[in-house]
Amino acid sequence: MRPDLAAKYDLRVPRYTSYPTAPHFHPGVTGEAYGGWLAEMDPNLELSLYLHIAFCAEMCWFCGCHTKITKKYGPVAAYMDALWREIELVAEALPRRMTARHIHFGGGSPTILKSDDFVRTIDLLKSRFLLKDGAEVAVELDPRTADEAYVKAMAGAGVTRASIGVQDLDPKVQQAINRIQPYEVTDRVVGWLRQYGVPEVNIDLVYGLPHQTVDGLLETIDTAIRGFTPRRVALFGYAHVPWMKKHMRLIPDETLPDTETRWQQYEKGCKLLTETHGYVQIGLDHFAAPDDAMAVALNAKKLHRNFQGYTTDSASTLIGFGASGIGSLPQGYVVNEGEVHAYQRTIAEGRLATSRGVAISDDDRLRREIIERLMCDLEIDLDAVAARHGVPADFAAELDSLKPLQADGMVSLDGNRITVTHDGRTLVRAVCAAFDRYLKAGEQRHSKAV
Repeated sequence: MRPDLAAKYDLRVPRYTSYPTAPHFHPGVTGEAYGGWLAEMDPNLELSLYLHIAFCAEMCWFCGCHTKITKKYGPVAAYMDALWREIELVAEALPRRMTARHIHFGGGSPTILKSDDFVRTIDLLKSRFLLKDGAEVAVELDPRTADEAYVKAMAGAGVTRASIGVQDLDPKVQQAINRIQPYEVTDRVVGWLRQYGVPEVNIDLVYGLPHQTVDGLLETIDTAIRGFTPRRVALFGYAHVPWMKKHMRLIPDETLPDTETRWQQYEKGCKLLTETHGYVQIGLDHFAAPDDAMAVALNAKKLHRNFQGYTTDSASTLIGFGASGIGSLPQGYVVNEGEVHAYQRTIAEGRLATSRGVAISDDDRLRREIIERLMCDLEIDLDAVAARHGVPADFAAELDSLKPLQADGMVSLDGNRITVTHDGRTLVRAVCAAFDRYLKAGEQRHSKAV
């Protein structure tokens, strides 16, 4: 992208893993309301389950996740007691034992758990939910804390996918983000995953990190792909939000790549992954082998996006467990209390720990579909979407706001059809923002568009 355009569109916009986005959730949605939503669920719906393990052994300074640092297992054990009880409370609130088609362990770091506690959690989920044949069970994995016994236990419990945080292999960058993770550490864990039969391995990489250069990032990508042969790759942009995450203040602003360098990292990284290594680019920041289920879903226009990013999971309901666990139901969104002790106290009292959320309107559902399809397919027929929702396709103001992007070749407009161009892929979130009725110009709570 031309340097002038990189600077022009250096915007802060949501990542659009939901709509409305999380900053617009409010305390009016309580645990009691959430319980009512669960009871109203169609018992024939299939569920997706997310479990948030809110602890890490140490803080990575680039991390935007909700986590606490502990060197002792006692706090983790107490937390898991609460999480197991929450699973029971949610299952009791549902109309019957419902089917789960996807389970995802995130964090924090799920690999901080003892093997027995991980297996106990899987067993409890299987007892309270019907696990669909072929269901995906995915775990985010930190190679620095995953030992062989844990990987073996994961495989034995039925884990089908491991997502490994690699970030960057340059020791200088690792030092600057407080995540010392030599290549050999990750390679050893990948070997265990393959040895014990976990069939799918993903890796996460990050651009825009302190002291990271374009050539250094490309070397990391090339080394990681050749060494770990992942089926899927995520290339995330580092979101520097020190006003929200205080530990990011340990990363001096002057060590970060400038806007032009950041764009070059993204564009050249994408080119290396697609043209040299043969991955299919998925939306903004994911890549998959051509025969991977995610690439197949993309071609069939059946790709989805939720709080974990791009996914093949088509479940209409996501149940979130744990402190800050976030869920999506037909009625709206819910978020658990984020402070661990407050979460544990509420669960101990036998109450659901919902602290905020939002009920969604028909207009929200319409705009959510528009935004999701743009994020996934990079194109949208507004007439077709409006017809599915039984409303007129009246988007004159939104289309007018896209005219500057059209003039710069970022989008193509043909009546009510929008197509994000090849050059405009990096700005798809800015295209989506045109349909966001909640977004206020100049908000600083969001990450940069790229």
